[in-house]
Amino acid sequence: MNVSELRWTPPPRSWLGKFADSFRGLFLAITTESSFAAHLPVAFAAVVLAAWLGIEPIEWCLVVMAIGGVIAAEIFNTSIESLAKALDSGPDPRIGKALDTASAGVLTAVGAAILVGLVIFGPRLVALVL
Repeated sequence: MNVSELRWTPPPRSWLGKFADSFRGLFLAITTESSFAAHLPVAFAAVVLAAWLGIEPIEWCLVVMAIGGVIAAEIFNTSIESLAKALDSGPDPRIGKALDTASAGVLTAVGAAILVGLVIFGPRLVALVL
């Protein structure tokens, strides 16, 4: 018997099962991560503002990608935090670096989303005020 025969492999899962896992993960992230309390209202406000301002289809794509990027980054950050908590072997600088860089990923996505918002919404809002 060789090593590959000893390795456990999970049974194949259906696409429906994979989607169920994904939606469960999304629900867990949204309900357990406090950052979503900030991200989701801002995303909703961006969509409402975009609709109100009547942005172009390509601009809608950019807004949706920016929102999706922030949400995805936050979900990845949440998963890394969960793994770190599961390891919980005490302070470890390697885990601290992983948590810090995951958090930096969220910060980067948020910064890019803010820039997208400024480029798309800024001139329209300035024109409304002037």
